[in-house]
Amino acid sequence: MRKLIVILSALLAAACSSSDGGSAAECSIEGQKQFVLDSMRDWYFWNDRLPAQVDVSQFATPEDLLEFLKTFSPTGSDGLPVDTSFSFITTAAADNARFSQGEFEGYGIILRFIAADRIQLAKVFANGPAGAAGLERGQEILSLNGRTIADIEAAEGVSTLLDTSPVTFEMRRPDGSEFEVSVSRGTVTIDPVPQWRIIDAGGGRNIGYLELASFILPAEPAMETVFSAFNDAGVNDVIIDLRYNGGGLLSTSNLLGDYFGGEVAENLIFSKTLFNANRSAANDSVEFFDRLMNSVSLSRLVAITASGTASASELVINGMEPHVETVLVGSNTFGKPVGQVGLEFCANLLRVVAFETVNADDVGGYFDGLQVDCVADDDLSIPVGAVSDPNLEAAQTYLATGACPVAASPQAEAATLGITETLPQVDRRGPPAREFLRAF
Repeated sequence: MRKLIVILSALLAAACSSSDGGSAAECSIEGQKQFVLDSMRDWYFWNDRLPAQVDVSQFATPEDLLEFLKTFSPTGSDGLPVDTSFSFITTAAADNARFSQGEFEGYGIILRFIAADRIQLAKVFANGPAGAAGLERGQEILSLNGRTIADIEAAEGVSTLLDTSPVTFEMRRPDGSEFEVSVSRGTVTIDPVPQWRIIDAGGGRNIGYLELASFILPAEPAMETVFSAFNDAGVNDVIIDLRYNGGGLLSTSNLLGDYFGGEVAENLIFSKTLFNANRSAANDSVEFFDRLMNSVSLSRLVAITASGTASASELVINGMEPHVETVLVGSNTFGKPVGQVGLEFCANLLRVVAFETVNADDVGGYFDGLQVDCVADDDLSIPVGAVSDPNLEAAQTYLATGACPVAASPQAEAATLGITETLPQVDRRGPPAREFLRAF
């Protein structure tokens, strides 16, 4: 069934749902800390692991208390708590701007560490300060504010430095030329569907290609246009490019599930949402629904993924696997099979992990990521989705032959193993295989 509640997921990191709990929180620092503790005891998916006694006066801020409480989440295969970055506190205004309008404050870049002391730009948002200043995908950052990457990483870290503004970027283009530019943080507007097209595969067969950058409200009318065209073209095979999609609104991921599965799996289960024992009455199953006749008759789904593919993106892939042939091309995903609720307090919002999601076969728990089937290199010298993009080539090869390409580059193999690839946002696993959880 589909309950009439708004279920969200935090962009680039989380699946979430809104709640009216906590709106009356007492707004002194002590009151805010107590609200965080009470909310964690009530909503936290792993609330049974929290200590029985916590003295909130021992913590300077609500954020400090939250960081402490998150350490009681289960440890992953890397030995670290799985919730090092999933639960967080933001402002209600920033949260609303991100999900409703597709806007956030930053530079508008996604980074990749190609070595411990080297960074390239994996993605530059067209509608952001970095793009306006001439930064582009594939360029290498030589220094920030005159400091080398090695120096910054040994001190506060690149992620912390990029929280400041302005920053002077010393850059090297792929042709070897260098330039320097000062950039200030500003409003970045996300284009949730940067590109899509219908690929003529010959023999009267068409493939739908869609790059989906984020699960936010502005994506929904765009998806309606895309899937109407796919349906008209008789598309049965779809390639969805999620390599830089860290999540977004869960309601939007459910909509995408409808477009993929509504025609072939209507009324079957797409995903299940499971809360802790306190909140088990909210457990729910989402079924496929034929979306206004625009759901495609899907036969095969190929998802292009990378270590920045997370949350709602992984939910869609996992939800489709029991129903249609689903193949992953690129490198392993991030690994976030849990989601958050949003609890308002004092103009802030606590995004706390409150539920896990599983598919119709009750498969979930993929904290180490969804494993790639066909290894492919994300060559930063080639635009995403270009004809020569190795990921798109591998996806088309699989659809044409039923097999992965014979050879994969050493760089791609390393990325799949999590050795060199570092994508959007806050350190999670520690170098050299760091993962970031927000775009800068």
